[in-house]
Amino acid sequence: MPISRRTLLLSSAVGAAGATTLWPLAAGAAPYRGPLRSDPFTLGVASGDPEPDGFVLWTRLAVDPLAEDGLGGMPDRAIRVGWELAADERFHRVIRRGAILARPGSAHAVHVELDGLSPGREFFYRFHAERYTSPTGRTRTTPPHWATPASLAMSFVSCSQYEHGYFTAYRRLAEDEPELILHLGDYQYEYQAGTYVAPGGNPRDHQGPETVTLANYRQRHAQYKTDPDLQAAHAVAPWAVVFDDHEIENNWADEVPEQPDPNFPARRAAAFQAYYENMPLRRTSIPRGIDMQLYRRIRWGRLATFHLLDTRQFRDDQGCGDGYKDCPAAYDPARSITGAEQEAWLLDGFHRSSARWDVLGQQVFFGQRDNNAGPAEVVSMDSWDGYQASRQRITQGWVDAGVRNPVVLTGDVHAHWADELKLDYDDPTSRTVGTELVCSSITSTGDGVDVPSGTHPWTAWNPHLKFYNNQRGYVRTTITPDAMTADFVVLPYVSRPGAPAHTRASFVIEDRVPGLTKIADSPTPGAGLRAEGSADLGAETVRQETERP
Repeated sequence: MPISRRTLLLSSAVGAAGATTLWPLAAGAAPYRGPLRSDPFTLGVASGDPEPDGFVLWTRLAVDPLAEDGLGGMPDRAIRVGWELAADERFHRVIRRGAILARPGSAHAVHVELDGLSPGREFFYRFHAERYTSPTGRTRTTPPHWATPASLAMSFVSCSQYEHGYFTAYRRLAEDEPELILHLGDYQYEYQAGTYVAPGGNPRDHQGPETVTLANYRQRHAQYKTDPDLQAAHAVAPWAVVFDDHEIENNWADEVPEQPDPNFPARRAAAFQAYYENMPLRRTSIPRGIDMQLYRRIRWGRLATFHLLDTRQFRDDQGCGDGYKDCPAAYDPARSITGAEQEAWLLDGFHRSSARWDVLGQQVFFGQRDNNAGPAEVVSMDSWDGYQASRQRITQGWVDAGVRNPVVLTGDVHAHWADELKLDYDDPTSRTVGTELVCSSITSTGDGVDVPSGTHPWTAWNPHLKFYNNQRGYVRTTITPDAMTADFVVLPYVSRPGAPAHTRASFVIEDRVPGLTKIADSPTPGAGLRAEGSADLGAETVRQETERP
């Protein structure tokens, strides 16, 4: 997915020119064309997709973020937005500056795609529109492709359901000051208020109906972006994002919606356009109708290569419906969760890689999780378990390519997990060929509960599953040439703001030694530990997998 190497100042209209507003004004309404009436930088700033010589800078103007038409209360005209890039936080040493037009056809979102910068450097940026100035963001370029840096501080997150709690985990992540953040999907949820209710109730509500139209998705993204904790996380470091299902609707698969819907192609196109408008993505990801190029690579010198996957847009439909099933389709060699083209791209990347760590950033559980103690294999049809031949080809691919340290990062399941990956899960003594780290949700399914280590019932017949915790949080990693350390950070509650963060457990993966070594295990003081029987724990996890009550 090469792009020409020049500084690109792009609006986020879907197309190089001629984009127009896709939704008409209300009957009798006159377009507003006057000056900005208040601060338009209500959605914060962000950066993303770093390379050795550049990155993307993002903002979107909105004086009324929750306006029902999705246009943020902005004048029906282009707005000139200035931008500055500096070597210091006070902008005494400005390195670059320029201007770009934010247009109504892209909901006044802008992407500034920069190159020609020095590698491995920290930068600060901000935007100006008329008499207003945005908050300051911090970002960085990656090291040169030939360099092996001493370390990388990377955190990854997923599943932030606005209604289910406060985004304090984003704030705690920002306070860690990572160098790179991966968001692995379910950045926003599509439901109308009160449709998807967390245990104990929802502490806040979605604005507007279930997201179907472009206006709906723009409004919903804006509501999430107004959250100050999310804004802090966006402003602290560059992000690399991939979507899962809720950015469109629950459990969609390629062109197949969850429920029959003849308008699903239009809904998918609207969701993709709004996703691009609201994310710091390069122009290679500009949607073209119902298609969007999202799988890509980010290289952190020779230390790590991040292979970012798309397991929604090209997958075969889930076999036997959603949920946990003993389903013959799970073993069908013709079925794929990535599609043939993406699979070939990934396998080729394994063979070409010279990185110490090859990291797959993707959405759904990769390793096997059989929830049945008996002879039948009952697994999630929505995860890689439902596409076992696809998983086998990818796993065998990194083994055949001699990948030095394969690590899979995963979101989706609203709980922390850590597991060891096998070529043969039916033989517990077979060698471990990789490692999976799964982050919990930022808020989805509410407060959760601290589970004593080793008590999840599934580990009895899935011995490769090494850790589980059902609190909200994120995973913080430190990657060095010799090891990857993963801290499973949790919060005792999200139903009210301001929760402290705590490292619940830490694991290390040593260079050339696939698998997990636990180095810390610390239950959260006062987090409300409760003793639960095996049936309760299993049922709770199944509810998280299906995600809808």
